[in-house]
Amino acid sequence: MTVAELIRQLGELPPDSVVLMESDGGLSRVSALEFIEGQGAGAPPEVILTPSIEE
Repeated sequence: MTVAELIRQLGELPPDSVVLMESDGGLSRVSALEFIEGQGAGAPPEVILTPSIEE
């Protein structure tokens, strides 16, 4: 999934929705994201979603 696809899908949801991700067999809130430039020839940039450790 690209950032554009993610934004488009998120844009169709209620703005107060909580973003969750699967984490260790359960669900965790997304607490942050990290952007990484492409590493090497032809490698795309990446976005890493970080789960909350408070849950």
